Amino acid sequence: MVTSTFTIVATDGIDWGVAVASRVLAVGGIVPGVIAQVGAIATQAQVNVAWKAEGLQMLGDGLSAPEVVQALVTGDDAPQVRQLAVIDRNRQVAAHTGSACRPWAGHQQGTDLVVAGNILTGPEVLSAMVESFSSGGGELASRLATALRAADLRGGDARGRQSAALVVARRGGGIEGRDDRLLDLRVDDHPQPVLELLRLAKLGIAAYQSGFAEVPRE
Repeated sequence: MVTSTFTIVATDGIDWGVAVASRVLAVGGIVPGVIAQVGAIATQAQVNVAWKAEGLQMLGDGLSAPEVVQALVTGDDAPQVRQLAVIDRNRQVAAHTGSACRPWAGHQQGTDLVVAGNILTGPEVLSAMVESFSSGGGELASRLATALRAADLRGGDARGRQSAALVVARRGGGIEGRDDRLLDLRVDDHPQPVLELLRLAKLGIAAYQSGFAEVPRE
């Protein structure tokens, strides 16, 4: 399966998260993997979904993001059609874009973030995410969703829009502190998935800040 998409993987040292949008159905079930204080990973293009569990296990064992990328790519039978972005517990980042990923495809690294995309309208999509995230403030979830919106406004997926997702993990961030899922939001099929995800992210942050009490719908 080819997952044409644009993705940001990032941390602020408290939260780890992935935000992604695509012209495929339910991209949130395909691309992101996140564990608080361990790291985050995104696997896309001709996607190898096994990379999520394998990569997170390596990160949990203490491997760095560059080591995880090298191990996964070296051990794969078709790395030329894969794309991967990883951030580790020490906030190091690494990425891989295979030479046969459908254009435009590429990745960029920044402080505490790595962005990647394939079948995009151009490199400006990734630059918009980096610029937005790097200049933003507040909760990581808000910065990720806002960065995704900036990329969407610059053209995003060349094939159009369908789904988006946001996963943010914080140690003890789940309900009653029983897991690390601070936010796990998916827009599986929508004409404006990134806008809808941004709306849900605002509600999700408000819900967390109120102790998961009811919050008004926008």
